[in-house]
Amino acid sequence: MFRGIDQGAAAVGVLEDELRRQLYRIVRRAGQALSRDDVASQAGISRRLAAFHLDKLTDRGLLRAHYARPPGRSGPGAGRSAKYYEPSDLEVDVSIPQRRYDLAGRLLIRAITSASPHEPPGAAAARVAREAGAEVGDRVRQEKRLRHPGAERALTTATHVLDEYGFEPYRLGRDRVAFRNCPFREFAQEAPEVMCCMNQAFVEGVLRGIGNHTIQAARESAPGDCCVTLRRA
Repeated sequence: MFRGIDQGAAAVGVLEDELRRQLYRIVRRAGQALSRDDVASQAGISRRLAAFHLDKLTDRGLLRAHYARPPGRSGPGAGRSAKYYEPSDLEVDVSIPQRRYDLAGRLLIRAITSASPHEPPGAAAARVAREAGAEVGDRVRQEKRLRHPGAERALTTATHVLDEYGFEPYRLGRDRVAFRNCPFREFAQEAPEVMCCMNQAFVEGVLRGIGNHTIQAARESAPGDCCVTLRRA
């Protein structure tokens, strides 16, 4: 799945052309892989024009392609293989500012399925969010070969990581990072205490996964910002 705005916008942008949208719909509705000739015939255009647009859709990940012999042709004299197209598994969802309801949904499902009988729902959600953040931070720590990063390195690293998750971090002086965007905004409006606790726990998990224990994820924010702020302990 495309995660960032740039990647999602690129996939959506390729569908801006009306003919390209038509070809994409033809392939999606076919129920089987189609050749360039098949698509061109259904769209009433030349094979060359169909090939151009189909390859653009493939380049952006909306279609996938493979080569095969046309049905009924086999053996040495069957001629060249044809290129066939079918829908990919790519899901594209672009929102500005970025929302991550997919992440929130996965965390909530994990919380429901893993909660013990005596664990309050909010506590289970926070626990799962912290574990997920720690997994993300630990992966980054290993990729960057971080040991025990100091406050500045941790703030910088966490800023890059959380920007990818849609938080839109910005620095408030030397020792603080705030977030302009809440990736779970609509959910947070419905259940602010649960979602804000999840937000805080996820961000805290990222910090601990990175290997830093001197930066805090505090529940404080300016009006309109996310409910969490990073600050030196």
